[in-house]
Amino acid sequence: MGETFDIAKIMDNAGGFSPACYPFIRDGLAHTVEMVHGGDAATAELAPEDESRHVNGQQLCFGLRDYGIERYGLLARDVLGRWGIRQTEDFGKIIFAMVEAGLMRKTDDDTLEDFQGVYDFDDAFDVPQPTSQN
Repeated sequence: MGETFDIAKIMDNAGGFSPACYPFIRDGLAHTVEMVHGGDAATAELAPEDESRHVNGQQLCFGLRDYGIERYGLLARDVLGRWGIRQTEDFGKIIFAMVEAGLMRKTDDDTLEDFQGVYDFDDAFDVPQPTSQN
């Protein structure tokens, strides 16, 4: 991409989220595409020309949850919270702001409502502690 983007402005337009969440969302999207469609996540771009690699809002929410737990473990919910992300709809607000800025694409069927109430953050990021076997 030859253009530069003001990530801070995009995240502010999305609802005041920290610009620090941008790499997480970008990498979490690649993780989700790989999880849903297989292949190499490194080849998944933010605006893929291949419509067959599309993921819907619900898939993306679960992929971002899994990526967050993989990356931050027990701290995932706290890290997301520091960025202002406290519910799945927040993912949607960020995604749609990125779409509006030209960083991602959506289909005509994609809506912000796809991200509403997908899961409860307290339950979804409650990573079970390993139990010791005696």
